[in-house]
Amino acid sequence: MSDDTTPRIRPARAADADAVTAVFLASRQAAMPWLPRLHNDETRWWVANIVLEQCRVWLAEEAGTGAALGFAALGGDWLEHLYLRPDVRRRGIGTRLLDEVVRHHPDGPLSLHVFRRNTAARAFYERHGFLAVPGSESTANEEGEPDLTYRLPPAADR
Repeated sequence: MSDDTTPRIRPARAADADAVTAVFLASRQAAMPWLPRLHNDETRWWVANIVLEQCRVWLAEEAGTGAALGFAALGGDWLEHLYLRPDVRRRGIGTRLLDEVVRHHPDGPLSLHVFRRNTAARAFYERHGFLAVPGSESTANEEGEPDLTYRLPPAADR
């Protein structure tokens, strides 16, 4: 059941590029301060021309104001991104976004990469049934940071 204070989840549009970029940059800086800082203009171009063009993206919005709270991006069988504004973490919004992705990819498996040092994200995904893939640690990402592959088993195996 929802009320007038429950954040709304909706498909993101091209016009949401600024909002998605702001959430991405703020979340990344707060949750992973060890990563290099990104340039706003380059990141906005990437969001508008890569993320929003190549992925199915959902935006969580604050009831009443429409302010962006977070977003999730699904590319094929991969959860490419799930980011929240730092001030709205631990309010169930990430779970709602993840549920939306899973609802649109019901048969699984669904995979993602997460930085090894991002223990809060790893715990979040583990609470939601994702399992680390043995032997999946890699540094073959743009940041050169060790990451792991997590996979949500197909619905029939959960």
